[in-house]
Amino acid sequence: MATLKDIATEAGVSLATVSRVLNDDPTLSVKEDTKHRILEIAEKLEYRSSSAKKATKDTKKRHHFLALYNYRQEAEVNDPYYLSIRHGIETQCDKLGITLTNCYKGDKDADMGKITGVLLVGKIDNAILSKMPKRLHDSICYIDFSDSENTHDSVDIDLARISKQVIDFFVEQGYSRIGFIGGQDEPNTADIREKAFVEYGTLKGVVSDADIYRGDFSSLSGYNLAKALLAKGDYPNALFIASDSIAIGVLRALHEEGINIPNDIALISVNDIPTARFTFPPLSTVRIHSEMMGIQGVNLLVEKYRDGRALPLQVYVPSKLKLRGTTR
Repeated sequence: MATLKDIATEAGVSLATVSRVLNDDPTLSVKEDTKHRILEIAEKLEYRSSSAKKATKDTKKRHHFLALYNYRQEAEVNDPYYLSIRHGIETQCDKLGITLTNCYKGDKDADMGKITGVLLVGKIDNAILSKMPKRLHDSICYIDFSDSENTHDSVDIDLARISKQVIDFFVEQGYSRIGFIGGQDEPNTADIREKAFVEYGTLKGVVSDADIYRGDFSSLSGYNLAKALLAKGDYPNALFIASDSIAIGVLRALHEEGINIPNDIALISVNDIPTARFTFPPLSTVRIHSEMMGIQGVNLLVEKYRDGRALPLQVYVPSKLKLRGTTR
C-alpha cells in the first residue's frame, strides 16, 4: 500500500507538500507542473487517503441493501431493460463490497433485520412501504420511478422528454400522422411516455386517440397490436413504440403483411437493447443507460449514508436517439 512518503520520494518534494496537494489545500503555493506530477504519481501508486479507506471499510462492514422489484423475475426475459437495471445494482454492490438481497413481486417478505438501505425498482405499492421499519425511512432510493412530491432519492429517465423528442423528429421528417404502440405497468393506466406522447402530439396536430395501442411490454404484445393496427387498413405511416422488445414483435407483423420499412411505416422505439442493431432493418431507438440507473441508485444510498444528507436528490440518466434502418 503506497504512503505519502513513497509519493514524496518519487516526486522529489516534501511530505507536507504532498499532503497539502492531495488534500487540495487552497493556501498552498506550488507550480502546476509539480502538483500535476504529484497527482500522477499518487494515481500510479494507487494511493488512497485515510478517509477513502475508512469509507470503504465502513461500506463493507455495515451495508446490506435490499432491492425490491415491482415485477416478477420472468419480466427480465421479455425485456432486457429490467435485467440491465438489476445487473447495474449487482455490479456496483459487488464493487463496493455491499451485501445485496433481491426480492421480486410475489416473493415472500425479505428479512429486514440486517438491511441498511432499500432500492425500489419501479413504482412500489404504498402498502409495502408502510411495512418497512422506521429506521429505513431515510435510506430508500427509487430506480426507474420518480415523483416530484417524493421525499426519497430517485434515479429515473425523462420519458416525457423522449416522447417529445421522437414527435419532433417525425414532424421534421414531414410526417403528419404518428401512432403509438406501448405497454402498461398497471391495468388500464397509461405510462409517462404515452401520456406525454398524446398530450404533445395532440398539441402538434399529429396524434389522435384512434392511433394509440396499448398491451404489455412483450414482443408478443407488439406483434398482436401491430396486427390489429394493420387490420384497420387506414394506419399512420410513423410509429413510436414504447420499448425495443415490443418493437421486435411489431417488425415481425409488418414483415408478414409485406409492409416496407421505413418507406410505408417508419418507427422509433426505446431502450437500445443489444438485439436492436441486428433486427431487419436495424431499429432506430432511444438509447437508455439502464445499467447506469442501477449503479447510481446504489451510489446515492451510500453517499447519503456517508454524508448524512437530508435533502432528497432526483437524478435523470441521459438518453440519446440512435437512428438506424427503421427511419429514413
